[in-house]
Amino acid sequence: MLAPSNRLVQNRRSPLPPPSSPPACYAASISGWCPCRGSGRRRFPSIAAAPSFRASIFSTPVKTGTGGPVAEMGVGDVDVFVEVGNKLADAAGEIIRKYFRKSFEIVDKDDLSPVTIADRAAEESMISIILQHFPSHAIYGEENGWRCREIYAEYVWVLDPIDGTKSFITGKPLFGTLIALLHKGEPIVGIIDQPVLRERWIGVKGRKTTLNGSVVSARSCSSIAQAYLYTTSPHLFSSDAEEAFIRVRDKVKVPLYGCDCYAYALLATGFVDLVVESGLKPYDFLSLIPVIEGAGGLITDWRGQDLHWEASPESNPECFKVVAAGDPQLHQQALDLLQWE
Repeated sequence: MLAPSNRLVQNRRSPLPPPSSPPACYAASISGWCPCRGSGRRRFPSIAAAPSFRASIFSTPVKTGTGGPVAEMGVGDVDVFVEVGNKLADAAGEIIRKYFRKSFEIVDKDDLSPVTIADRAAEESMISIILQHFPSHAIYGEENGWRCREIYAEYVWVLDPIDGTKSFITGKPLFGTLIALLHKGEPIVGIIDQPVLRERWIGVKGRKTTLNGSVVSARSCSSIAQAYLYTTSPHLFSSDAEEAFIRVRDKVKVPLYGCDCYAYALLATGFVDLVVESGLKPYDFLSLIPVIEGAGGLITDWRGQDLHWEASPESNPECFKVVAAGDPQLHQQALDLLQWE
C-alpha cells in the first residue's frame, strides 16, 4: 500500500524540514553552503544478471593520496571521474529511495516548479563527495547553483538530483538523477541513474554507453513514419514551439508522454527512436549528451547545433530546445519538420 499522499505547501518560502535522521553531509552543509526502429528489438539487459558496477566498469581505484583529496588530473584519468560519479549516484539514490512514496512537504520554487527535501538532501550528498575528492572542481547544482572557490574551473560537475520531481512526488519511478562532468565546457561523463529501478546508464566521451555494465545502443529507424516519439508533456510547448512539435508528432508512428530523462535512457537502449522537448535547462540535458552519443545516437538543439553551456558564477541557466534520435536520418527528418530558425 502506498504511503499517504503528499501535502502541498502553498507558501514558497516555507522551510523544508530535514528528515528524522538527516544525512551527515546535509546537516553539515546547511551553514557552510555558499550559493553564488528498424524492425529489430533488443531485450532490455537484465538487472539481476548484470555484473556489479565496480567489478565491470571501474578498474581504477579512486586516488585519494595520503589522507588527502585527489590531485588534479587530466582527461586520461576519466575512469577516476566515472568512479566518483558512481559514488555520487549511489549517495543520491540512497536518500531518494528513503523518501519515495512517503509523506513529505512540497515547496514551489520561484518558477513554480516543485522541490522537496529529497531533491535538496540528495544534491548536498553529492556535493560533499565532490568536495572530498576534487576540491578545486566547480559544482553547478539545480537547487543551489554555482559553488567554487574560484570564478572559473577547468572541471565542472553539473547536478540534477531529481529530474522529474513531479513524477517523484506522484509515485512514478520514471524520474532520474543526472550527473555530468564538463571539461572546459564539454561533457566528458554523463550518468542517468534511476534509483528505484536501480538502473544506471553511463556515458563517457569516446566510449560506448553502458546500462548496469552491459553495452547498449540506439536502434536504427530511418523513417519518421515508423518512429516512436517521447516528450515529457505536450503542455510544455508554447506558441511557435508547440506548432513545430505538432508537425513532428503528426508524422511519427506512436507519440508517447511522461518520462522526463528516462525517455533519453530508453532511446539509448534501443526502445524508442526520438525525443523532442522544449524548455530544458543545462542540468536537464548535459549529462544526456555522452549517454546518447555513446549509444550511437545524436542530440542537438532544434537547429541541429551542438548543445553547449558555459557554467560560471554569473551563468544563467537559460532554456534550450532539444531533439535526440537514435538514427541520423531520423534526426534530420525531425529537424526538417521542426523548421526552427
